[in-house]
Amino acid sequence: MNLEPAGMAVHEARMRLALRQARQAAEAGEVPVGAVIYNGGALAGQAWNQTQMLKDPTAHAEMLAITQAASAAGDWRLVDSILYVTKEPCPMCAGAIVLARIPLVVWGMSDPLRGGAVSRFQILQTAELNHRSEVLAGVLEEECTALIKDFFKKRRTKGKKDEDFG
Repeated sequence: MNLEPAGMAVHEARMRLALRQARQAAEAGEVPVGAVIYNGGALAGQAWNQTQMLKDPTAHAEMLAITQAASAAGDWRLVDSILYVTKEPCPMCAGAIVLARIPLVVWGMSDPLRGGAVSRFQILQTAELNHRSEVLAGVLEEECTALIKDFFKKRRTKGKKDEDFG
């Protein structure tokens, strides 16, 4: 694993890019989750949730960013990458992270109800799988949490249920 030294200022700057992606999702009426991937220190993928727009349950920010980064790398193994995401990955995304062999996952808001990385399910740390990812949680947590809470608050005032949005 050959990851560049990344201090907290670097993690925060990269998380701000993920937050920009999440804001795009909110503007499009999607659950505001954004993700960026740095591979070898360079931006290799960036995406926001697009499940409603694409009518695709797998179109989570992490999945789309992983696809972009793998394409850019010319390899499905992202062993020199760091994934930044505004909310803890779900079980599907955590599985994709393991399969892509991403060594470090950084997120803002944990998800104690549905988190697939460590909160509800510990997919990123499961010894029986072929890869484990290190985790750094809570980077810009307040901003990431506020974005999600504001989104669902607005949705509830418009009469839509939270279940309609993953």
